[in-house]
Amino acid sequence: MKFCSECAHPVSLLIPPDDNRPRYVCEQCGTIHYQNPKMVIGSIPVWEQNDETRVLLCKRAIEPRHGYWTLPAGFMENDETTGEAAMRETLEEAGARIELHELFSLLNVPHVHQVHMFYRATLLDLDYQAGIESLEVELFSEAQIPWDDIAFPTVAHTLKFFFADLARIRSEGGAYSLHTRDILKPMRRSD
Repeated sequence: MKFCSECAHPVSLLIPPDDNRPRYVCEQCGTIHYQNPKMVIGSIPVWEQNDETRVLLCKRAIEPRHGYWTLPAGFMENDETTGEAAMRETLEEAGARIELHELFSLLNVPHVHQVHMFYRATLLDLDYQAGIESLEVELFSEAQIPWDDIAFPTVAHTLKFFFADLARIRSEGGAYSLHTRDILKPMRRSD
C-alpha cells in the first residue's frame, strides 16, 4: 500500500501506538489501514438417491489451479452473511440451488491470509450447469472423486471429513461434526 484511501496522502509502515504489528498508517489524517484475512466460503452440495451419496464438484476455469476440481466456493462479499456467500457461490459456480445446513469445516490458511469455511448443503434438484468460473460440474460418489486432481488442500480435507462422517453416521448413527484444521504450509507447485 502506498497511499491512504481516505485522503490520498502517502502512508508509512509502522507500529501504531497501543498496537504490536506494523500497519500502514497515514500520518496526514491518522487512518490506520488494517489488512485482515480473506474469507473463502463454499458448500458441500449433496445429492442422495438409492442409498448413494454424491457430491457436486466444479472443474476450475480460472487460476489458480485451472482444470482442477473443487467444491463451489469463493471470496465472501461485503454486506452478506457466510450462509448467503455459500449459496451465492454455489449458484454462480455450479448453477445449483441448495438448501443450506450447518457449518461443516473451518480451515485456516495463514500463509495466504485466508480462512476457508464450507457448509453442508442438499441440492434441491439436478438442474445445475457450469458457471463462468467452471469448465464443468459433475456429481461424484466417494469412489469417483478425482483425488489426484483436487484443486486445494482445504477441499481435499473437507471431502475426507465429509465421507468419514457419512460412514460413521451410517454405521453408528449420530450427526455430522464441525471440523477444523490449520493448513500451515504452501502447496507444492506440482500439486
